[in-house]
Amino acid sequence: MSRVKQQTWRFDHPIYLSATGTAVGPLEARGPLGGTFDKAYNTLSCGEKNWSDAERTLMRRAVAYCLAKAGRKESDIDLFLAGDLMDQTVTSNFIARENRIPYLGMFGACSTSMETIAQAAQLVDSDYADRVLCAVSSHNATAERQFRYPTEYGGPLNLTQTFTVTGAGAALVSRESGNVRVTEATLGRVIDWGISDPNNMGAAMAPAAADTIWRHFQDTGRSPDDYDLIVTGDLSRVGSPILKELLLEKGLDITKQHQDCGLMVYSPEQPVNAGGSGCACSAVVTFGYLYRRLTEGSLKRVIVVATGALLNKSTTKEKDTIPCIAHGVVFESVKGANR
Repeated sequence: MSRVKQQTWRFDHPIYLSATGTAVGPLEARGPLGGTFDKAYNTLSCGEKNWSDAERTLMRRAVAYCLAKAGRKESDIDLFLAGDLMDQTVTSNFIARENRIPYLGMFGACSTSMETIAQAAQLVDSDYADRVLCAVSSHNATAERQFRYPTEYGGPLNLTQTFTVTGAGAALVSRESGNVRVTEATLGRVIDWGISDPNNMGAAMAPAAADTIWRHFQDTGRSPDDYDLIVTGDLSRVGSPILKELLLEKGLDITKQHQDCGLMVYSPEQPVNAGGSGCACSAVVTFGYLYRRLTEGSLKRVIVVATGALLNKSTTKEKDTIPCIAHGVVFESVKGANR
């Protein structure tokens, strides 16, 4: 691995997403990307007795699909990197208890999907591991209960409020030849724009996304035209326009290439307020829809910049502002390697 200027890693060896797995809830399955997920549940409970067990089922199923498609067993995996939004990443901890793979718990809030991929690629590129399994999850009911109010309360919804995606995504990172390469990662800085409203995450996270995207282009010397898509995690209808405006102020126009996972996973008529969010938001879109398009070669080069609000249930009650971060990973289609 080599470092490109300050914040970008370039992987010296061919590093691949060998396989992916996704599992989602009913609302996500009815969205425009519903046909790209491996498993869809008809109810939020996912057949379990409580919301926490439902989220574990989502991650468990995503991991199982990923390993099955790679033709691998848990004993073939060197390291398990996983994270979620539950207190002390408890979903990931409990899945690691089951699979018995050496484990590192990861937390970057909703940016965890790309944080795990970046770290996995670095470990494989440096010969510290041959195969690293990455997984993240979120569940609407567990997240609402922790960060806002239990859904049973039926409280009023804010128009700027995002809707936590119920789902999980898993990916296997290795040097074993595949259709999608992981070529670079740009790690973000913590940015705090002084927003304290947990119902306005898109606006809070947009400056962090802008900072990471700007730094990526400064480090690599590329332009937006070198990418088919510049995808953010969960900025929503509120944060996406702010992101583009912030970058335009720096002379960087991503309007043609930009899409947001929180707006891709749901259709406009679905009851999701400003759009999707959560660890699973960027994961299910990337490991489902984007992975398929990269595999077939209809996308050649994509950067996914997953965004995360680094708050907890106490900081907002204490009226603290919300520090945010964004991590970007570049995925390239093997079919488009000569771009």
